[in-house]
Order: sequence, then structure tokens, then C-alpha cells
Amino acid sequence: MNPRVFEMRAAGRPDDPAKWLAALALAIVVPVFFAGSYALGLMTETLIFAIAAMSLDLLMGYGGLVSFGHAAFFGLGAYGTVLIAVKLGISAWISALCGVGIATLGAAAIGYFCVRMTGVAFLMLTLAFAQLIFSGAVKWRAIGGSDGIGGLVKPALFNSSLADPLAMYLFTLSVFALALFAMRRLVESQFGHALVGMRENETRMRAMGFATRRVRWLAFILAGFFAGIAGALYALYNGFISPDALSWGMSGMLLLMVVLGGAGSLVGPAIGAGVFLLMKHFVSSHTQHWLLVVGIIFVGCVMFFRQGVWGMLARRGGSAT
Repeated sequence: MNPRVFEMRAAGRPDDPAKWLAALALAIVVPVFFAGSYALGLMTETLIFAIAAMSLDLLMGYGGLVSFGHAAFFGLGAYGTVLIAVKLGISAWISALCGVGIATLGAAAIGYFCVRMTGVAFLMLTLAFAQLIFSGAVKWRAIGGSDGIGGLVKPALFNSSLADPLAMYLFTLSVFALALFAMRRLVESQFGHALVGMRENETRMRAMGFATRRVRWLAFILAGFFAGIAGALYALYNGFISPDALSWGMSGMLLLMVVLGGAGSLVGPAIGAGVFLLMKHFVSSHTQHWLLVVGIIFVGCVMFFRQGVWGMLARRGGSAT
């Protein structure tokens, strides 16, 4: 196998738990005492999209399966949360769990067909399914159509409403930490090793007795599950959802986050989400052509920093030690 695979995985592995605990403490203390409502909202949004980007990294970075339809599961999680809460009057917490379940079932159904393909065929099939769901959301007036649907009442947690930016941030941070821990355990398990092995040499893994299609399908389902979690959080954060969350543009944005941060590390896509959203918020406040700036940075990253921001930082850290 390519030794760079293990270099990147080592770069993203929490060898020193104290560093990760310090980072978590910093992520709690600084916002609580120094961040305003706008900054808390931006950090909350970053954590939500970090989970979505990491879920795509399970497929793309570790499995070598580039999906251009990952927004389908993010959107299904968000739509399921809002629709069940608003239309059926069910608790937002239960609705969020149902939204995650809908996204997971959607990933299982779509993945059953997609994992039969690889390469460009896989990419185009994921895009086709995502566009099918997007078109349904746009045309179906009962769920809001192109206008979207809102009205979700943000629930309370420990006597604090998620309408409070600080409470929403701390809750999202907790979910992000749990999701990162769970995905880290997955990629370091035998399943994760099998997924990386298939990316490097699927024929050899099949000869060793691995059910490669089943492994890919399970990875697809798990990626959809975590994307659904991000979608449910997005619904709780906004209280509103529109077909934009299902569009190919959203899938492309998640793909950009993974590439910018560095695929195959989990931490990299989370950093990529932060870099992308910071560029979006600050560059767009100065020019309407912020996508041009993002595009130039993306091209530069692909050409000169193929392992992304996290890979560059890991190399510099290794050379300094």
C-alpha cells in the first residue's frame, strides 16, 4: 500500500489525548467568555459542516469513492427533522432522531445501487440520485417546494433553549466531539483498514476473502448516517430548510471542504470546513465575486498542497520535531 496513506492517518491520529482534551477545553472556554452571538453562530455552523465533511471523508479519503451527491443525506436529515416537527407536531429531539434515521435509510437504499460502480460511474450515479431527490423537494409543494419550510421551534436542553447561541454552540460542539471520536474508532478498526486496503488494491483484498462490495455499502451507510446527524443539527440551528441543502452546489461545497483540509485524516476536512466558511463569510462581505476567490484558492491547493491544509501543517510539524 501507499505509505502516504499511513502518514496521513498518523498525522490525524490523537496520539496524545492531553492535546485533544486541551483543544476541547479551549473550544469551550474561549467562546464562552470572549465570543459574541455572531461568532458563536459562525462557529456552530462550522462544526455542523465539519461533521458533514468528515462523513464524506469516510467515503472519499478512506474508501477512494468520490461522491458528488453527499448533500442528499445532509438534506434528508434536515428535511426529516423539520417536517416531522412542524407537520406532525412531534418534539424536535425525536424529530431529529427520525431525520437521522431517514438519512441513514436513504443512504442504504441509494448506496445499494451506487457501490456496484466505481470511479466516474460512481460519482455520476451519486449525482443522479441526489438530483432526483433535489427535484422532488423543489416540485413537492406539500413540503414547501422551492420556498422551503420553516417553523421548527428550537427545543430546550438542561433548562437552556437552543435559541441561545451559546447553548446551541455547546450542544453542537458535544455532538461534533462524539462524531469525531466515533469516526476515528471506525477508521482505526479492522473495517477502516479494509476500506483503505480496497482503495489501494481492491483485487488483492477480494482475493484475501473480503466482501468488498459489502464493505463499500457499509461505508456508504455510515457516511449517510453522520451526514444525517449534520443535517439534523443544521435544522435545529436554522429552524428552516430549503432545497438548497440538497443541491449539487452543497455536495460540491462539501467536496471542497474535504480537499481544502486534506482527505484521509478526518481532522483535515473539519479544518477545511472552517477555512471555507471563513472565506465565505469574510470575502463575501467585501465582494460579490467571493466564489472566484475561493476557486483560485482551491486550484492553488490542488496544485501545490495536495494533502490540504492539515497535511501541510502535519509535514511542517514533523519537520520541526
